[in-house]
Amino acid sequence: MMPLAVAGANILASIPSPPSEFSKFSIGPLTIHAYAICIMIGIIAAMWIASRRWRAKGGPEDVVWDICIWAIPFGIVGGRLYHVLVTDPEYYFGLQGQSAHLSEIPQIWAGGLGIMGAISLGSLGAWIACRRAGVRLSAFLDAAVPGVLLAQAFGRWGNWFNQELFGKPTTLPWGLEIDPNSYNFPPGLPAGTLFQPTFLYEFLWNVAGVFLLLALDRKFKLRRASLFWTYILWYGIGRTIMETMRIDAADTITILGIGLRVHMWLAIVMIIMGAIGLAFVLIRLRPLPDPGVYLKGREPKAEVAAGTTEAEEPTKDGSKPADEQKPPADGPAS
Repeated sequence: MMPLAVAGANILASIPSPPSEFSKFSIGPLTIHAYAICIMIGIIAAMWIASRRWRAKGGPEDVVWDICIWAIPFGIVGGRLYHVLVTDPEYYFGLQGQSAHLSEIPQIWAGGLGIMGAISLGSLGAWIACRRAGVRLSAFLDAAVPGVLLAQAFGRWGNWFNQELFGKPTTLPWGLEIDPNSYNFPPGLPAGTLFQPTFLYEFLWNVAGVFLLLALDRKFKLRRASLFWTYILWYGIGRTIMETMRIDAADTITILGIGLRVHMWLAIVMIIMGAIGLAFVLIRLRPLPDPGVYLKGREPKAEVAAGTTEAEEPTKDGSKPADEQKPPADGPAS
């Protein structure tokens, strides 16, 4: 009998990439790109999870949509700027003797959204919206980050449709097939070369992170952006691992004699920031009372009135609460 491992290897000889015609389709004059569909599915899933978790925290339901109206466009612009300015500026601006492709800068449907840029500007957009709505950014981030990580997982399947962001050549039975006529196929390699499916590795890492974040929050009731810093730490670790395998265009930066891809350096920065932020919150802020979801002075009037009424409510025997009773006239002053 053929060993199971050999049989499995024969069944899974490689992971095929979708044909180029599968990456987009047309409905009348409208062209729909598979990459954009993956991004939209991720956004919808992220909003659904954030909405449920925000309600569980006691936050107003309509605020989630108001924040997303700011955070999503900011995140998309930030992700695109990161890809254009950091990942491949030579291609878009015609540096180092290449032809410029300025007209392709706004074409996000063709691929190219940097997660690190999306996190940065998306958080800025969320901060603006939270200030306008009178809620704490830290509370919203803790509610949103499991969904954000799930959205990133869906987005990686868009890379699969575009045949991009794969890793080094491999002989593993789950190696990824890339069309040798694709723009992204590395020059100098023979047709039929298989590559590390880093899109799949990152998808699995992100999904595992979603379950981890939800489990940690359920176990420890994380507050004050501690779940957000855990997310930054987790993604930074995963991205550092993926960058050791990826071969797509990226500048190499040398620091202290160590030359690494720019994305890896930034992923390491995320690990450091996540660790410092998480340690600060757990050591300095977690022992303090939970401030809730509202900014100070922005609580709903009904809640403020209820708190005032409760403080003024007399005891069962009709007397005032002990802390409001005056001391006897002949008693000591305090």
